Amino acid sequence: MVTAKKNGPHQRANSLTVLESRFNVARSRLGPQRQKLIRSILDNSQQTCFLSSRELGKLYDVDAATIVRAVQALGYSGFADFTFDLRQHFLAHITPYTALKAATREKRSVADLVDHGLDKSLDNINALRSDLDRKGVVEFAKLIHRSEKILVVAADFAFSLAHHLAYGLMVLGINAESPPGSEGNLQHKVKLLTKKDLVIAISFGQCLRVTVEALQKARSQGVPTFGITDSSTTPIARYSDNHFIVASVSPSFMNTYAAPMALLNAILIACAHVNPKRSLTQLKSTNREYLSGMRWYREPKLPQRRRD
Repeated sequence: MVTAKKNGPHQRANSLTVLESRFNVARSRLGPQRQKLIRSILDNSQQTCFLSSRELGKLYDVDAATIVRAVQALGYSGFADFTFDLRQHFLAHITPYTALKAATREKRSVADLVDHGLDKSLDNINALRSDLDRKGVVEFAKLIHRSEKILVVAADFAFSLAHHLAYGLMVLGINAESPPGSEGNLQHKVKLLTKKDLVIAISFGQCLRVTVEALQKARSQGVPTFGITDSSTTPIARYSDNHFIVASVSPSFMNTYAAPMALLNAILIACAHVNPKRSLTQLKSTNREYLSGMRWYREPKLPQRRRD
């Protein structure tokens, strides 16, 4: 489990990212070639934010040492700190239009682009498998069981994630809801919560305002909060009591939710097994329906032909 950092050094000021601010401050002491190099890296952050210094040097036809010196000229002590801010810069500027525009510039067939998207989804899932705090997931499941009511807040494409989590919790007999609808509906739902409840907020990148404001309102009322997002610097991470980080970046015009969905499934598995007796009691009532009820589609019986 990751503890959210409040007002961290990477929080955006005004409309500039941390990296843009550093570049503006350092520009007067950068030569023309170094300025051009940094500007190009920033402008192509969708491609450059995942490259090593050696790979960046190859892309721009310079050696890795030149890349590292340019990074140090911006005030970074190491390349890793630079790439962290570069990825935040990328997330802050990515839109469906810019993502699709960048993809159309690549010399790939449609089939290659499909494979590229699948590869990125697999990369995100592998990163989740490698980095996930299993003990944190178990502790989060215990928190869910202790809470009287769970409100899972998300909007736009991410609403599908909120619905999946809330529905899975309800199947286990946990009082959970993922309210759809307007901003007002969310705010009124949050108003009814107490310190015995829990708000789970899901949003990525810059984060949707309606989700962040619902989270902030919950915290102002003393309601425990938990975030699911893709960086420790997002508003969801900053304003949650705790949070999980899971990658959603995609080469396409929309996020890939393969890894976030895998995280939610891990949470549901933990919720089922931290209190197996309760889970089995809840599922037992549906067992007969699953085996022989009207839940499943059956082909209608054909009318028997009359014999003359």
